[in-house]
Amino acid sequence: MSSDVRIQLLSPRLANQIAAGEVVERPASVIKELLENSLDSGARRIEVDVEQGGVKLLRVRDDGGGIAADDLPLALARHATSKIRELEDLEQVMSLGFRGEALASISSVARLTLTSRTADAEQAWQVETEGRDMQPRVQPAAHPVGTSVEVRDLFFNTPARRKFLKTEKTEFDHLQEVIKRLALARFDVAFHLRHNGKTVLGLHEAHDDVSRARRVAAVCGAAFLEQALPIEVERNGLRLWGWVGLPTFSRSQADLQHFFVNGRTVRDKLVAHAVRQAYRDVLFNGRHPTFVLFLEIDPAVVDVNVHPTKHEVRFRDGRMVHDFLYGTLHRALGDVRPEDQLAAPAAVSGMLAPTGQAAGEFGPQGEIGLAASLLEPTPHESVWRSPGAGYQGQRSPGGVPAAEAQGAYREFFSPLPASPVGLPEAQGDVPPLGYAVAQLKGVYILAENVQGLVLVDMHAAHERITYERLKVAMASEGLRGQPLLVPESLVVSQREADCAEEHAAWFQRLGFELQRLGPESLAIRQIPALLKQAEANRLVADVLADLLEYGTSDRIQAHLNELLGTMACHGAIRANRRLSLPEMNALLRDMEHTERSGQCNHGRPTWTQLGMDDLDKLFLRGR
Repeated sequence: MSSDVRIQLLSPRLANQIAAGEVVERPASVIKELLENSLDSGARRIEVDVEQGGVKLLRVRDDGGGIAADDLPLALARHATSKIRELEDLEQVMSLGFRGEALASISSVARLTLTSRTADAEQAWQVETEGRDMQPRVQPAAHPVGTSVEVRDLFFNTPARRKFLKTEKTEFDHLQEVIKRLALARFDVAFHLRHNGKTVLGLHEAHDDVSRARRVAAVCGAAFLEQALPIEVERNGLRLWGWVGLPTFSRSQADLQHFFVNGRTVRDKLVAHAVRQAYRDVLFNGRHPTFVLFLEIDPAVVDVNVHPTKHEVRFRDGRMVHDFLYGTLHRALGDVRPEDQLAAPAAVSGMLAPTGQAAGEFGPQGEIGLAASLLEPTPHESVWRSPGAGYQGQRSPGGVPAAEAQGAYREFFSPLPASPVGLPEAQGDVPPLGYAVAQLKGVYILAENVQGLVLVDMHAAHERITYERLKVAMASEGLRGQPLLVPESLVVSQREADCAEEHAAWFQRLGFELQRLGPESLAIRQIPALLKQAEANRLVADVLADLLEYGTSDRIQAHLNELLGTMACHGAIRANRRLSLPEMNALLRDMEHTERSGQCNHGRPTWTQLGMDDLDKLFLRGR
């Protein structure tokens, strides 16, 4: 360092502007901090007024507890907060804001006015400050109990930062998204948003299941609620509740994923991994699941002070949280049956009827429903759709010839049962998927149920049924290991070698045998027999990386499932095969009792419903 460069303290104004760079990125960042303060103050109604996307004006008014007159100047000071006192408070934070820097950072890059009144005060008081001098001015004012914060001319004194803002619409969309997320986190608070004098959002308090469902529909769209499963599970001090979208209601982007920990919005890679793992078997490649989920956990075992924006958290026992999330969602998706999918839209329509159009007004555009999500077939699928095309000579991902792979599980590939199945006239109750009436082009089954017409992709449906039976057989028989004639050596880090030793018994159950040769080397002596053609080195290395990152790994199971899926695809009924009515009905009954039968192994829908209303619209009946 040059001798003429001296170290000196930054001025308070410059220090605040630097701190503002961490907290205040755009108008949406400001609204997040202001709304969190309002929620922490006990507000039950929050009104937000915005002009020009928030750059010209942001005004937040609440009916919370207010701020005492003597504390108003302190409210704009750095490292001043009413939410923590001791280090112990930081270890179990329940409030949304606690750093004591938000208002100071905002006031350093904007013109800020704060007006507040407590319940026991005779009148309200107001404090003003601007980025230039940072000197607060306090004066009496008129205001009901609660607080109003007005932020004008954002970045007026930092023009370089202002240049990086996007268009008014883009900035407002970001701001609106913040309000929607907080509205999902706090059903007990009413939110009202106006932009350039026009009402955009009006959400009343939601204290029961029906009103909470209405708010979710208003924020996420009624289509999401129609294609979502309600979840509520509590175990080992963890509680998970909310709504998780069916695999067929997937999206091209991860823009309908809301996860809350103790009421705080978080984006956590451990959570994302657990959700992705739960959807692995049922989601089409490249699609993203949808969910609104709330995790309640002891505040002492989760650290929310990881990042200035408080979007990230760190769990003390990450593996327990991961396994709880994965297990809960995996079971919920596996338990879905056709009758659940058929009942949900009708139930939701009844719930949302009183709200009229409000549900769709604020929801994201372009939701993908069950029928609309019939995506283009992958190249893998197009093979069997071609007349006369077969799988002779094809190999599974693990390199095992199809015929050899089927040998161990021959019983799963027998023809469909031809035993007579009762027709509608002989049945008291019509099953969810109804009764087959015809077969179309040797590809689709047409069935009639209570709602109307059911279309079934017979190959995809039978593929899922066969796949699930193979998985059950694999779980009951276990994995047989095959010793390698020449053990493969693997160079790893010391942490990875320690991890392999620690999880040796787990690897053994999965058919692997690993031996430590040195501080940073392993020998692979045995691999699962079904994966004998897999790249053992790469697979073990990836598994160890997962174990270190998440405390768990599903890569081995994923490889095995991929192989079983290919075997199921070979064993499923082919296109252009003519089925009798009893055979078609047998397939429908199997679908009704098979896990995840709504999607094939590749994540595409296996069936769709066309109700009488849908058919009437096609033919303009009743108009």
